[in-house]
Amino acid sequence: MNYHTLTKKLRKLGCEFVRQGVGSHEIWWNSRTNRVTAIPFHGSRDLKKGTLRAILRDLDITPNELAKA
Repeated sequence: MNYHTLTKKLRKLGCEFVRQGVGSHEIWWNSRTNRVTAIPFHGSRDLKKGTLRAILRDLDITPNELAKA
C-alpha cells in the first residue's frame, strides 16, 4: 500500500494530518484513540509491511479496520 492510499483510508477512519515531520515524514493523529505516528512520504512507492504494521499499531487501528475503510 502506498502513502496516498494509506492516508485516504486513515482520513476515513478519523485520522488527521498534524504537521510535517523530519525529512520526508508527516505526523498524523488518530482522534478516536488520541494517538500519534509518523508516516513516511516516498511518492508512489509501497510502504514496507513492517512500517505499515507499526503505523497501525501506533494509531491503534487493526488491519481489518483499514481494509474496510
